[in-house]
Amino acid sequence: MTPSENPIVHLELRTPNLPRACSFYGDLFGWRSKTVRVARNPYLTLDVGGRVDGGVVERDAEPSLWLPYVEVDCVDSATDRARELGAAVLLKPREGPIGWRSIVESPDGGEVALWRAKA
Repeated sequence: MTPSENPIVHLELRTPNLPRACSFYGDLFGWRSKTVRVARNPYLTLDVGGRVDGGVVERDAEPSLWLPYVEVDCVDSATDRARELGAAVLLKPREGPIGWRSIVESPDGGEVALWRAKA
């Protein structure tokens, strides 16, 4: 597959301090955050500009990390392929309100979300 077949479509910041992170990126780059409702749950979007969407979620662990979401044809198949290549599956494929995703960790420790939006 070529990179154009599997683009990064979303960047999600996972941080222990939402206000501090949103303030920093807003002041540095002009990225603005906004709370939206996804099904019954609130989600903090982050306007990172361009063709990539952004979001911010709070997590207990340090340090903050960026999680890229890569668009795939089938989350189940891509997760299985990642496992075959030595990845650990941190989040098994699951359906959410707007799509399917899983999270895998490469053998060197990098995390990536595998994503397929609903039509």
